Amino acid sequence: QQQSLAMQLLKLVLNCLNFDFIGNSADESADDLCTVQIPTSWRTIFLEPETLDLFFDLYHSLPPMLSQLALSCLVQFASTRRSLFSNPERAKYLGNLIKGMKQILENPQGLSDPGNYHEFCRFLARLKTNYQLGELVMVKDYPEVIRLIANFTITSLQHWEFAPNSVHYLLTLWQRMVASVPFVKTAEPHFLDTYAPEITKAFITSRLECVPVVIRDGLEDPLDDKATVFQQLEQLCTVSRCEYEKTCTLLVQLFDQNAQNYRKLLHSSSRNPLEITVQEGRLAWLVYFVGTFVGGRLTYTSTEEHDAMDGELSCRVFQLISLMDAQLPQSSNEKVELAILWFLDQFRKTYVGDQLQPTSKVYARMSEVLGITDDNHVLETFMTKIVTNLKFQGRCEPVISRTLQFLNDLSVGYPFYCIWHDILLQIRSLLKRLVKIEAVKFMLQNHTSKHFPFLGISDNYSLSDLRCRTVFYTALTRLLMEDLGEDEDEFENFMLPLTVSFESVTQIFNSSFEQEEAKRMLIGLARDLRGIAFALNTKTSYSMLFHWIYPAYISVLQRAIELWYREPACTTPILKLMAEFMQNRSQRLNFDVSSPNGILLFREASKMICTYGGYSLILSLGTLSKDQVYPLKLKGISICYSALKSALCGNYVSFGVFKLYGDNHFDNVLQAFVKMLLSVSHSDLLQYRKLSQAYYPLLECLTQDHMSFITSLEPHVLIYILTSISEGLTAVDTIVSSSCCASLDYIVTYLFKHLAKEGKKALRCREISQDGQRLLHFMQQNPEVLQQMMSILMNTIIFEDCRNQWSVSRPLLGLILLNEKYFSELRATLIASQPENKREVLDQCFRNLMEGVEQNLLVKNRDR
Repeated sequence: QQQSLAMQLLKLVLNCLNFDFIGNSADESADDLCTVQIPTSWRTIFLEPETLDLFFDLYHSLPPMLSQLALSCLVQFASTRRSLFSNPERAKYLGNLIKGMKQILENPQGLSDPGNYHEFCRFLARLKTNYQLGELVMVKDYPEVIRLIANFTITSLQHWEFAPNSVHYLLTLWQRMVASVPFVKTAEPHFLDTYAPEITKAFITSRLECVPVVIRDGLEDPLDDKATVFQQLEQLCTVSRCEYEKTCTLLVQLFDQNAQNYRKLLHSSSRNPLEITVQEGRLAWLVYFVGTFVGGRLTYTSTEEHDAMDGELSCRVFQLISLMDAQLPQSSNEKVELAILWFLDQFRKTYVGDQLQPTSKVYARMSEVLGITDDNHVLETFMTKIVTNLKFQGRCEPVISRTLQFLNDLSVGYPFYCIWHDILLQIRSLLKRLVKIEAVKFMLQNHTSKHFPFLGISDNYSLSDLRCRTVFYTALTRLLMEDLGEDEDEFENFMLPLTVSFESVTQIFNSSFEQEEAKRMLIGLARDLRGIAFALNTKTSYSMLFHWIYPAYISVLQRAIELWYREPACTTPILKLMAEFMQNRSQRLNFDVSSPNGILLFREASKMICTYGGYSLILSLGTLSKDQVYPLKLKGISICYSALKSALCGNYVSFGVFKLYGDNHFDNVLQAFVKMLLSVSHSDLLQYRKLSQAYYPLLECLTQDHMSFITSLEPHVLIYILTSISEGLTAVDTIVSSSCCASLDYIVTYLFKHLAKEGKKALRCREISQDGQRLLHFMQQNPEVLQQMMSILMNTIIFEDCRNQWSVSRPLLGLILLNEKYFSELRATLIASQPENKREVLDQCFRNLMEGVEQNLLVKNRDR
């Protein structure tokens, strides 16, 4: 009974301390950045030293389940806002926290419980979050406490399998302590130069020691949890830069020792596969450490000596690359290869580019050992490694995928947004240097499965493996465009392997054909072309691709949709290619005024959407299970909607032309839009993010420029569309809710203008449009539709955290002016729902809202 009472009391205290006192809805996931906004009226309780003593005593005397709660309370006590105390009071409060923490570290038996251990680690991290290093070093027991914390951390790191999630908080503490060193103004010693290298050493050695245990006992490899590994490495990176010489000396020694052992094992007559795997596991960790520490140069004050040490470390990884590549294609290790790619990427970000002095000391040692004198040589090494991986690692999808991502990053330039002219010039300069490298020339001239097996279409590769081809061709095309200019012959040469493939597919189609081979070829081609189209962002380059693909090869893609509409593995890449083709990014589809190409392209897209839309309806006649409905049906519909939206908003098609010349492609695609829409439930529209982010912006385009189509719809379709808008107004996704507001605004404005024209009896306005009349009649029959939307918007503004106020405000005035009677009723209801003391305030808000708004003047008053 006593324990039960103690548990409820501790939970009550914890809930009080966790309470969101100022309503800032702190993100609970950001646990390490928390200040508890204690009310000033509680100050006296916090000033009494007995308060903290009580909770430390409870921790020591209660069983684990309860002592854990006592520690959770202390975590919050350690996070108390600074402004609650004066400076002397704050120092005294910190002293009491440190005293209690010291007692726990001196008697660590309770920390063997995982719950207690985790909360104590959080407690340590919070201390540094809420107190500056300058304050901590002034505490009387600081030298002893920092020694105890260091020993505790080292022991924790050595037991790598115990509570791995808690290590995050210990590393957070040390990362923040080391990052604060340059800002400490006091003369008191902080001892971090003594303990930080020991923490780094403990982390490195513990990870190397875990490798044989993981492999021999078949345990879960920490390296497989990439998110945790990279987070820990990022934290360790800052810690390692304190007394960097010690860290580098240790790493060099470990690297040399392990690389030497690895070489011996490789050349040993009795090659022991288990020993080789263990050694490769250790080398993978060491390469990750080197990559992390080299990448840390950007986040820490570095000296020329540090650059020279980075050169020493990098030398060893480049030597390891040669050693690993020499064993291809007979053997390779995925973990080592992924670690090497991580290192190369970190080296690229840190030491490659025109922002670095060419005389950087990082190249001094590399020049002696490897003959790498500057970043041009490094770029050559990068590209050689990329080509080697693509040639020999075709069966290892993770390595191919990461290699292509690295190639893609290189082809983009620098890994940050470039807004200054000189940085744009640097990117151009980097690309110009890349295209001169032999390995790049080789790729541009030989991108076939003969040289790069991952481009093959044999049954050995699953269809999902073909996805990485898009990234490959995006990067390759960027490199091609650097020097291409308007050389169409050069472009044709580059496209030759794809031309050959398309011709083969055409021949297969014209004979009694082998379906599986043709299907795989087309999936690969669609992915390749999408990568190429994505990289072509100028009018000239896009035109080259358009003339290459139209009309011969687009008809092949149309045929494929007709044949394999039941197979998303085939239809999805083709539809995505068409959606990419329709994108008028950087005004690349700006065809000449006399050119019909924009209309021709739209007609092809229309045919494909109508074909797929018709077949997707056939497919949906059979009931699909919950797990099938998205991949088999909704995914394709969402891609069709994205393509249609790009065409409608791209400004390269005059849609009036279709009606003028009796061409029904535009009408057909709009009818396909409706048919596909009606086959989808409202709940699915909002539940599947990609579908909602395609449908609602498309609807915004239609209501903006094609209201004649909207008004021509059958009443049940109109109801469906208006209901979808109504439900989307409160969506969490601001893309959806903003598009709904815009669509509603266009509809309301259209109605309002129509009513205004109807009210005028001037001769030229007597001919009221049939379209407007039809929509007006529909709204009069169904007044509750707009009334409900007004109610939703008002409730959102008054009672909810409205994230897109401007968008919400746009349709509001039109709704009010169209439904004045209902607005008065809604206003009265909302005011009546408030407590007595708030009714006058809300009433005044409503008066302010409509102040100075003139009736029947929508556009003029909207901004007001």
